[in-house]
Amino acid sequence: MTLHQFLLILRARYRVALMIIVVAVLSALAVSLVLPKKYVAETAVLVDIRSPDPVAGAGAVVPGLVAPSYMATQVDIIGGDRVAQRVIKMLKLDENPGTRERWMQATQGRGTMEAWIVESLQRRLEVRPARESNVINITYKGSDPDSAAQIANAFAQAYLDINLALKTEPARIYAEWFDEQTKASRAKLEVAQARLSDFQQKAGIVSSDERVDYETTKLSELSSQLTVVQGQTTDSQSKRNSRGDTVAEVMQSPLINGLKADIARLEAKVQETSVNLGANHPVRQRAESELASLKSRLASESGRISASIDTAYRVGKDREGELQAAVGAQRSRVLMLNKQRDELNVYRRDVEAAQRAYEAVSQSASQTRLQSLTNQTNVVRLNTATAPANPSSPKLLFNLLIAAFGGTLLGVACALLLELANRRVRSSEDLVQMLDLPVLASISSSGRSRRLPGSGRLALGNGSTA
Repeated sequence: MTLHQFLLILRARYRVALMIIVVAVLSALAVSLVLPKKYVAETAVLVDIRSPDPVAGAGAVVPGLVAPSYMATQVDIIGGDRVAQRVIKMLKLDENPGTRERWMQATQGRGTMEAWIVESLQRRLEVRPARESNVINITYKGSDPDSAAQIANAFAQAYLDINLALKTEPARIYAEWFDEQTKASRAKLEVAQARLSDFQQKAGIVSSDERVDYETTKLSELSSQLTVVQGQTTDSQSKRNSRGDTVAEVMQSPLINGLKADIARLEAKVQETSVNLGANHPVRQRAESELASLKSRLASESGRISASIDTAYRVGKDREGELQAAVGAQRSRVLMLNKQRDELNVYRRDVEAAQRAYEAVSQSASQTRLQSLTNQTNVVRLNTATAPANPSSPKLLFNLLIAAFGGTLLGVACALLLELANRRVRSSEDLVQMLDLPVLASISSSGRSRRLPGSGRLALGNGSTA
Protein backbone atom coordinates (compact mmCIF):
# COMPACT_ATOMS: atom_id res chain seq x y z
CA MET A 1 0.00 0.00 0.00
CA THR A 2 1.39 3.32 -1.04
CA LEU A 3 1.08 6.57 0.82
CA HIS A 4 -1.38 7.84 -1.81
CA GLN A 5 -3.62 4.83 -1.28
CA PHE A 6 -3.35 5.25 2.50
CA LEU A 7 -4.43 8.87 2.28
CA LEU A 8 -7.32 7.99 -0.04
CA ILE A 9 -8.52 5.39 2.47
CA LEU A 10 -8.33 7.90 5.32
CA ARG A 11 -10.26 10.46 3.28
CA ALA A 12 -12.93 7.93 2.53
CA ARG A 13 -13.12 6.62 6.14
CA TYR A 14 -12.42 9.83 8.03
CA ARG A 15 -15.81 9.79 9.73
CA VAL A 16 -15.06 6.48 11.44
CA ALA A 17 -11.60 7.62 12.57
CA LEU A 18 -12.94 10.97 13.72
CA MET A 19 -15.73 9.31 15.67
CA ILE A 20 -13.26 7.00 17.43
CA ILE A 21 -11.01 9.94 18.32
CA VAL A 22 -13.95 11.89 19.73
CA VAL A 23 -15.11 8.86 21.73
CA ALA A 24 -11.59 8.30 23.12
CA VAL A 25 -11.19 11.95 24.12
CA LEU A 26 -14.66 12.09 25.69
CA SER A 27 -13.97 8.84 27.55
CA ALA A 28 -10.67 10.17 28.87
CA LEU A 29 -12.41 13.37 29.92
CA ALA A 30 -15.14 11.45 31.69
CA VAL A 31 -12.71 9.13 33.42
CA SER A 32 -10.49 12.05 34.50
CA LEU A 33 -13.49 13.83 35.94
CA VAL A 34 -14.84 10.72 37.65
CA LEU A 35 -11.58 9.45 39.16
CA PRO A 36 -10.83 10.73 42.68
CA LYS A 37 -8.10 13.28 42.94
CA LYS A 38 -4.76 12.18 44.39
CA TYR A 39 -2.38 14.52 46.18
CA VAL A 40 1.35 13.84 46.63
CA ALA A 41 3.23 15.18 49.66
CA GLU A 42 7.02 14.84 49.84
CA THR A 43 9.65 15.27 52.52
CA ALA A 44 13.32 14.33 52.75
CA VAL A 45 15.80 13.16 55.38
CA LEU A 46 19.58 13.32 55.38
CA VAL A 47 21.69 10.41 56.63
CA ASP A 48 24.91 11.89 58.01
CA ILE A 49 28.05 9.76 57.90
CA ARG A 50 29.34 11.39 61.09
CA SER A 51 28.32 9.84 64.37
CA PRO A 52 26.81 12.10 67.05
CA ASP A 53 27.75 9.53 69.69
CA PRO A 54 29.21 11.48 72.66
CA VAL A 55 31.18 8.39 73.73
CA ALA A 56 32.75 7.61 70.34
CA GLY A 57 33.23 11.27 69.48
CA ALA A 58 31.24 13.79 67.46
CA GLY A 59 33.38 13.42 64.36
CA ALA A 60 33.78 9.66 64.32
CA VAL A 61 32.58 7.77 61.27
CA VAL A 62 30.07 5.08 62.11
CA PRO A 63 31.30 1.68 60.84
CA GLY A 64 29.14 0.50 57.97
CA LEU A 65 27.80 3.92 56.95
CA VAL A 66 30.04 3.96 53.89
CA ALA A 67 28.89 0.54 52.75
CA PRO A 68 26.63 0.60 49.64
CA SER A 69 24.03 -1.47 51.42
CA TYR A 70 23.55 1.07 54.21
CA MET A 71 21.29 3.42 52.24
CA ALA A 72 19.29 0.46 50.93
CA THR A 73 18.89 -0.71 54.52
CA GLN A 74 17.60 2.71 55.59
CA VAL A 75 15.10 2.68 52.70
CA ASP A 76 13.88 -0.75 53.80
CA ILE A 77 13.52 0.50 57.38
CA ILE A 78 11.38 3.45 56.28
CA GLY A 79 9.16 1.20 54.20
CA GLY A 80 9.04 -1.49 56.87
CA ASP A 81 6.23 -2.46 59.19
CA ARG A 82 7.81 -1.00 62.32
CA VAL A 83 7.86 2.55 60.97
CA ALA A 84 4.30 2.19 59.64
CA GLN A 85 3.13 0.92 63.04
CA ARG A 86 4.80 3.92 64.64
CA VAL A 87 2.90 6.21 62.22
CA ILE A 88 -0.37 4.52 63.21
CA LYS A 89 0.32 5.18 66.89
CA MET A 90 1.42 8.76 66.25
CA LEU A 91 -1.66 9.67 64.20
CA LYS A 92 -4.00 7.28 66.08
CA LEU A 93 -5.28 5.91 62.79
CA ASP A 94 -6.53 2.74 64.46
CA GLU A 95 -8.87 4.81 66.63
CA ASN A 96 -10.69 6.36 63.67
CA PRO A 97 -14.24 4.91 63.27
CA GLY A 98 -14.16 5.46 59.51
CA THR A 99 -10.96 3.45 59.23
CA ARG A 100 -12.54 0.58 61.15
CA GLU A 101 -15.57 0.60 58.80
CA ARG A 102 -13.34 0.53 55.72
CA TRP A 103 -11.36 -2.33 57.23
CA MET A 104 -14.52 -4.32 57.89
CA GLN A 105 -15.73 -3.72 54.34
CA ALA A 106 -12.40 -4.64 52.77
CA THR A 107 -11.52 -7.72 54.85
CA GLN A 108 -14.82 -8.78 56.40
CA GLY A 109 -13.08 -8.70 59.77
CA ARG A 110 -10.29 -11.09 58.79
CA GLY A 111 -6.84 -10.42 60.18
CA THR A 112 -6.00 -7.38 62.25
CA MET A 113 -6.90 -3.81 61.49
CA GLU A 114 -3.34 -2.67 62.23
CA ALA A 115 -1.89 -4.98 59.57
CA TRP A 116 -4.49 -3.75 57.06
CA ILE A 117 -3.65 -0.11 57.83
CA VAL A 118 0.07 -0.88 57.52
CA GLU A 119 -0.47 -2.44 54.12
CA SER A 120 -2.58 0.52 53.00
CA LEU A 121 0.04 3.02 54.10
CA GLN A 122 2.88 1.10 52.46
CA ARG A 123 0.94 0.82 49.21
CA ARG A 124 0.72 4.62 48.94
CA LEU A 125 4.25 5.25 50.22
CA GLU A 126 7.27 5.69 47.98
CA VAL A 127 10.78 5.83 49.38
CA ARG A 128 13.70 6.46 47.06
CA PRO A 129 17.28 7.56 47.76
CA ALA A 130 18.76 10.39 45.78
CA ARG A 131 21.51 9.52 43.36
CA GLU A 132 25.06 9.99 44.63
CA SER A 133 23.96 11.58 47.89
CA ASN A 134 22.81 10.64 51.39
CA VAL A 135 19.33 12.14 50.99
CA ILE A 136 16.25 9.90 51.12
CA ASN A 137 12.99 11.23 49.67
CA ILE A 138 9.74 10.13 51.29
CA THR A 139 6.60 10.55 49.16
CA TYR A 140 3.04 9.74 50.16
CA LYS A 141 -0.01 9.83 47.88
CA GLY A 142 -3.44 10.40 49.37
CA SER A 143 -6.92 11.65 48.53
CA ASP A 144 -6.66 14.59 50.94
CA PRO A 145 -3.78 17.08 50.69
CA ASP A 146 -3.59 17.80 54.42
CA SER A 147 -3.71 14.11 55.30
CA ALA A 148 -1.03 13.27 52.73
CA ALA A 149 1.31 15.92 54.15
CA GLN A 150 0.57 14.81 57.70
CA ILE A 151 1.28 11.16 56.95
CA ALA A 152 4.49 12.00 55.01
CA ASN A 153 5.77 14.04 57.97
CA ALA A 154 4.71 11.26 60.32
CA PHE A 155 6.75 8.73 58.32
CA ALA A 156 9.81 10.99 58.52
CA GLN A 157 9.40 11.48 62.28
CA ALA A 158 8.66 7.79 62.84
CA TYR A 159 11.83 6.91 60.95
CA LEU A 160 13.83 9.24 63.22
CA ASP A 161 12.27 7.63 66.30
CA ILE A 162 12.86 4.08 65.04
CA ASN A 163 16.42 4.94 64.01
CA LEU A 164 17.07 6.24 67.52
CA ALA A 165 15.39 3.17 69.02
CA LEU A 166 17.50 0.83 66.89
CA LYS A 167 20.55 2.57 68.25
CA THR A 168 19.56 2.84 71.91
CA GLU A 169 17.74 -0.47 72.42
CA PRO A 170 20.87 -2.65 71.96
CA ALA A 171 22.80 -0.23 74.16
CA ARG A 172 20.04 -0.44 76.79
CA ILE A 173 20.15 -4.24 76.69
CA TYR A 174 23.94 -4.19 76.98
CA ALA A 175 23.68 -1.67 79.82
CA GLU A 176 21.37 -3.99 81.76
CA TRP A 177 23.74 -6.90 81.15
CA PHE A 178 26.74 -4.82 82.18
CA ASP A 179 24.90 -3.72 85.33
CA GLU A 180 24.49 -7.37 86.31
CA GLN A 181 28.14 -8.02 85.54
CA THR A 182 29.10 -4.95 87.56
CA LYS A 183 27.18 -6.26 90.56
CA ALA A 184 28.84 -9.67 90.21
CA SER A 185 32.30 -8.09 89.85
CA ARG A 186 31.66 -5.86 92.86
CA ALA A 187 30.62 -8.91 94.90
CA LYS A 188 33.80 -10.76 93.86
CA LEU A 189 35.89 -7.71 94.77
CA GLU A 190 34.24 -7.45 98.18
CA VAL A 191 34.83 -11.16 98.83
CA ALA A 192 38.50 -10.85 97.84
CA GLN A 193 38.95 -7.77 100.02
CA ALA A 194 37.23 -9.52 102.96
CA ARG A 195 39.54 -12.54 102.58
CA LEU A 196 42.58 -10.24 102.53
CA SER A 197 41.40 -8.34 105.59
CA ASP A 198 40.58 -11.53 107.52
CA PHE A 199 43.98 -12.96 106.73
CA GLN A 200 45.74 -9.78 107.83
CA GLN A 201 43.79 -9.73 111.08
CA LYS A 202 44.39 -13.43 111.69
CA ALA A 203 48.13 -13.15 111.02
CA GLY A 204 48.45 -9.78 112.73
CA ILE A 205 50.00 -8.21 109.63
CA VAL A 206 50.03 -4.46 109.36
CA SER A 207 52.80 -4.03 106.84
CA SER A 208 54.19 -7.33 105.68
CA ASP A 209 57.29 -5.95 103.98
CA GLU A 210 58.45 -3.90 106.98
CA ARG A 211 57.80 -6.79 109.35
CA VAL A 212 59.70 -9.27 107.21
CA ASP A 213 62.60 -6.85 106.90
CA TYR A 214 62.72 -6.36 110.67
CA GLU A 215 62.63 -10.10 111.40
CA THR A 216 65.24 -10.77 108.73
CA THR A 217 67.54 -8.14 110.26
CA LYS A 218 67.02 -9.67 113.68
CA LEU A 219 67.91 -13.10 112.31
CA SER A 220 71.09 -11.67 110.82
CA GLU A 221 72.04 -10.12 114.18
CA LEU A 222 71.43 -13.38 116.04
CA SER A 223 73.48 -15.29 113.50
CA SER A 224 76.33 -12.79 113.95
CA GLN A 225 76.15 -13.13 117.74
CA LEU A 226 76.13 -16.91 117.45
CA THR A 227 79.21 -16.79 115.26
CA VAL A 228 81.02 -14.61 117.80
CA VAL A 229 80.02 -16.84 120.75
CA GLN A 230 81.03 -19.97 118.87
CA GLY A 231 84.45 -18.43 118.25
CA GLN A 232 84.82 -17.54 121.92
CA THR A 233 83.74 -21.02 123.01
CA THR A 234 86.22 -22.64 120.67
CA ASP A 235 88.99 -20.40 122.04
CA SER A 236 88.03 -21.25 125.61
CA GLN A 237 88.02 -24.95 124.81
CA SER A 238 91.51 -24.77 123.31
CA LYS A 239 92.75 -22.95 126.40
CA ARG A 240 91.23 -25.63 128.64
CA ASN A 241 93.04 -28.37 126.76
CA SER A 242 96.46 -26.63 126.99
CA ARG A 243 98.80 -26.42 130.05
CA GLY A 244 97.87 -23.82 132.59
CA ASP A 245 101.20 -22.00 132.51
CA THR A 246 101.03 -21.64 128.71
CA VAL A 247 97.68 -19.94 128.66
CA ALA A 248 97.84 -16.40 127.43
CA GLU A 249 95.93 -15.07 130.42
CA VAL A 250 98.46 -16.69 132.78
CA MET A 251 101.47 -15.58 130.80
CA GLN A 252 100.14 -12.05 130.43
CA SER A 253 98.99 -11.61 134.07
CA PRO A 254 101.13 -8.97 135.86
CA LEU A 255 100.50 -10.60 139.24
CA ILE A 256 101.69 -13.99 138.10
CA ASN A 257 104.67 -12.47 136.40
CA GLY A 258 105.51 -10.60 139.63
CA LEU A 259 105.10 -13.75 141.68
CA LYS A 260 107.36 -15.60 139.28
CA ALA A 261 109.97 -12.88 139.61
CA ASP A 262 109.73 -12.98 143.41
CA ILE A 263 109.97 -16.78 143.36
CA ALA A 264 113.02 -16.64 141.15
CA ARG A 265 114.65 -14.07 143.46
CA LEU A 266 113.84 -16.12 146.60
CA GLU A 267 115.07 -19.31 144.97
CA ALA A 268 118.35 -17.57 144.25
CA LYS A 269 118.46 -16.30 147.85
CA VAL A 270 117.71 -19.74 149.24
CA GLN A 271 120.41 -21.21 147.08
CA GLU A 272 122.85 -18.54 148.26
CA THR A 273 122.02 -18.91 151.95
CA SER A 274 122.15 -22.66 151.67
CA VAL A 275 125.73 -22.41 150.42
CA ASN A 276 126.86 -19.66 152.74
CA LEU A 277 124.88 -20.26 155.91
CA GLY A 278 123.84 -23.89 155.76
CA ALA A 279 120.56 -25.70 155.46
CA ASN A 280 119.50 -25.13 159.04
CA HIS A 281 120.19 -21.44 159.24
CA PRO A 282 117.14 -19.40 160.24
CA VAL A 283 117.60 -17.02 157.33
CA ARG A 284 117.58 -19.91 154.90
CA GLN A 285 114.49 -21.42 156.54
CA ARG A 286 112.69 -18.06 156.48
CA ALA A 287 113.54 -17.71 152.79
CA GLU A 288 112.25 -21.19 152.06
CA SER A 289 109.06 -20.37 153.97
CA GLU A 290 108.57 -17.21 151.88
CA LEU A 291 109.34 -19.16 148.72
CA ALA A 292 106.73 -21.79 149.56
CA SER A 293 104.22 -19.06 150.27
CA LEU A 294 104.93 -17.41 146.91
CA LYS A 295 104.64 -20.71 145.06
CA SER A 296 101.33 -21.35 146.81
CA ARG A 297 100.06 -17.94 145.73
CA LEU A 298 101.30 -18.62 142.17
CA ALA A 299 99.50 -21.95 142.05
CA SER A 300 96.36 -20.39 143.52
CA GLU A 301 96.40 -17.56 140.99
CA SER A 302 97.01 -19.94 138.08
CA GLY A 303 94.16 -22.18 139.29
CA ARG A 304 91.93 -19.15 139.53
CA ILE A 305 92.70 -18.16 135.94
CA SER A 306 92.12 -21.76 134.76
CA ALA A 307 88.83 -21.83 136.67
CA SER A 308 87.79 -18.56 135.05
CA ILE A 309 88.67 -20.00 131.63
CA ASP A 310 86.62 -23.11 132.38
CA THR A 311 83.75 -20.96 133.61
CA ALA A 312 83.93 -18.84 130.45
CA TYR A 313 83.86 -22.04 128.38
CA ARG A 314 80.77 -23.34 130.14
CA VAL A 315 79.05 -19.96 129.89
CA GLY A 316 79.97 -19.75 126.20
CA LYS A 317 78.56 -23.21 125.56
CA ASP A 318 75.32 -22.25 127.29
CA ARG A 319 75.18 -18.97 125.36
CA GLU A 320 75.89 -20.82 122.15
CA GLY A 321 73.00 -23.19 122.80
CA GLU A 322 70.70 -20.32 123.61
CA LEU A 323 71.72 -18.45 120.47
CA GLN A 324 71.32 -21.55 118.32
CA ALA A 325 67.81 -22.02 119.70
CA ALA A 326 67.07 -18.32 119.14
CA VAL A 327 68.44 -18.46 115.59
CA GLY A 328 66.36 -21.55 114.85
CA ALA A 329 63.25 -19.93 116.26
CA GLN A 330 63.95 -16.71 114.39
CA ARG A 331 64.58 -18.62 111.17
CA SER A 332 61.27 -20.42 111.61
CA ARG A 333 59.59 -17.10 112.27
CA VAL A 334 61.11 -15.56 109.13
CA LEU A 335 60.05 -18.57 107.08
CA MET A 336 56.55 -18.30 108.53
CA LEU A 337 56.46 -14.59 107.72
CA ASN A 338 57.62 -15.29 104.16
CA LYS A 339 54.88 -17.86 103.81
CA GLN A 340 52.36 -15.38 105.19
CA ARG A 341 53.67 -12.74 102.80
CA ASP A 342 53.27 -15.13 99.87
CA GLU A 343 49.72 -15.91 100.95
CA LEU A 344 49.09 -12.20 101.45
CA ASN A 345 50.41 -11.48 97.95
CA VAL A 346 48.03 -14.10 96.56
CA TYR A 347 45.12 -12.40 98.29
CA ARG A 348 46.34 -9.03 97.07
CA ARG A 349 46.60 -10.28 93.51
CA ASP A 350 43.06 -11.62 93.79
CA VAL A 351 41.93 -8.21 95.01
CA GLU A 352 43.83 -6.43 92.21
CA ALA A 353 42.41 -8.78 89.55
CA ALA A 354 38.90 -8.30 90.94
CA GLN A 355 39.50 -4.53 91.01
CA ARG A 356 40.64 -4.46 87.38
CA ALA A 357 37.70 -6.58 86.28
CA TYR A 358 35.30 -4.36 88.21
CA GLU A 359 36.79 -1.18 86.70
CA ALA A 360 36.65 -2.59 83.15
CA VAL A 361 33.05 -3.74 83.52
CA SER A 362 32.09 -0.50 85.24
CA GLN A 363 33.62 1.56 82.41
CA SER A 364 31.81 -0.48 79.76
CA ALA A 365 28.59 -0.17 81.74
CA SER A 366 29.00 3.61 81.89
CA GLN A 367 29.60 3.83 78.14
CA THR A 368 26.62 1.67 77.23
CA ARG A 369 24.47 3.55 79.72
CA LEU A 370 25.42 6.85 78.08
CA GLN A 371 24.70 5.39 74.65
CA SER A 372 21.31 4.14 75.82
CA LEU A 373 20.43 7.65 77.05
CA THR A 374 21.42 9.47 73.87
CA ASN A 375 18.69 11.39 72.05
CA GLN A 376 20.53 12.09 68.80
CA THR A 377 20.90 10.06 65.63
CA ASN A 378 22.77 10.41 62.37
CA VAL A 379 19.52 11.29 60.55
CA VAL A 380 18.29 14.86 60.04
CA ARG A 381 15.05 16.08 58.48
CA LEU A 382 15.75 18.41 55.58
CA ASN A 383 12.23 19.78 55.11
CA THR A 384 8.64 19.41 56.18
CA ALA A 385 5.97 18.21 53.79
CA THR A 386 3.25 20.76 53.07
CA ALA A 387 -0.25 20.20 51.71
CA PRO A 388 -0.04 20.23 47.88
CA ALA A 389 -2.13 22.87 46.16
CA ASN A 390 -2.81 20.84 43.01
CA PRO A 391 -3.58 17.15 42.67
CA SER A 392 -0.98 14.91 41.12
CA SER A 393 -3.63 12.78 39.43
CA PRO A 394 -5.71 12.60 37.37
CA LYS A 395 -3.92 14.98 34.96
CA LEU A 396 -6.66 16.18 32.64
CA LEU A 397 -4.56 17.68 29.85
CA PHE A 398 -2.13 14.82 29.82
CA ASN A 399 -4.94 12.27 29.77
CA LEU A 400 -6.67 14.12 26.90
CA LEU A 401 -3.46 14.17 24.89
CA ILE A 402 -2.92 10.48 25.50
CA ALA A 403 -6.55 9.76 24.58
CA ALA A 404 -6.26 11.85 21.43
CA PHE A 405 -3.09 10.09 20.39
CA GLY A 406 -4.45 6.67 21.20
CA GLY A 407 -7.81 7.47 19.55
CA THR A 408 -6.00 8.57 16.41
CA LEU A 409 -4.07 5.35 16.23
CA LEU A 410 -7.21 3.34 16.94
CA GLY A 411 -9.27 5.32 14.37
CA VAL A 412 -6.64 4.80 11.67
CA ALA A 413 -6.46 1.12 12.51
CA CYS A 414 -10.26 0.77 12.36
CA ALA A 415 -10.37 2.61 9.03
CA LEU A 416 -7.79 0.26 7.58
CA LEU A 417 -9.60 -2.79 8.95
CA LEU A 418 -12.91 -1.61 7.44
CA GLU A 419 -11.20 -0.98 4.13
CA LEU A 420 -9.62 -4.42 4.13
CA ALA A 421 -12.97 -5.99 4.98
CA ASN A 422 -14.78 -4.17 2.12
CA ARG A 423 -12.13 -3.40 -0.45
CA ARG A 424 -12.95 -0.65 -2.93
CA VAL A 425 -11.20 0.92 -5.89
CA ARG A 426 -9.85 4.29 -4.82
CA SER A 427 -7.28 4.86 -7.55
CA SER A 428 -5.70 3.42 -10.68
CA GLU A 429 -3.12 1.71 -8.50
CA ASP A 430 -5.94 -0.32 -6.93
CA LEU A 431 -7.00 -1.60 -10.43
CA VAL A 432 -3.46 -2.56 -11.27
CA GLN A 433 -3.08 -4.46 -7.98
CA MET A 434 -6.51 -6.12 -8.15
CA LEU A 435 -6.72 -7.00 -11.90
CA ASP A 436 -3.04 -7.16 -12.71
CA LEU A 437 -3.89 -5.36 -16.02
CA PRO A 438 -2.48 -2.15 -17.40
CA VAL A 439 -4.56 1.02 -17.21
CA LEU A 440 -5.00 2.63 -20.63
CA ALA A 441 -6.64 5.88 -19.61
CA SER A 442 -8.47 7.61 -16.80
CA ILE A 443 -11.58 9.79 -17.19
CA SER A 444 -12.17 12.58 -14.71
CA SER A 445 -15.58 14.01 -13.79
CA SER A 446 -14.70 17.31 -15.51
CA GLY A 447 -14.76 15.61 -18.99
CA ARG A 448 -11.17 16.41 -19.85
CA SER A 449 -8.90 13.57 -20.85
CA ARG A 450 -5.19 13.14 -20.64
CA ARG A 451 -2.87 10.37 -21.73
CA LEU A 452 -1.06 8.47 -19.00
CA PRO A 453 2.64 8.50 -19.50
CA GLY A 454 4.46 5.32 -20.41
CA SER A 455 1.52 3.10 -21.46
CA GLY A 456 -0.58 4.92 -24.00
CA ARG A 457 -3.48 5.03 -21.50
CA LEU A 458 -6.06 7.76 -21.79
CA ALA A 459 -7.18 9.54 -18.61
CA LEU A 460 -10.79 10.81 -18.73
CA GLY A 461 -12.02 13.91 -16.92
CA ASN A 462 -14.33 12.08 -14.43
CA GLY A 463 -11.43 10.27 -12.83
CA SER A 464 -11.96 6.90 -14.54
CA THR A 465 -9.41 5.27 -16.79
CA ALA A 466 -9.63 3.39 -20.08
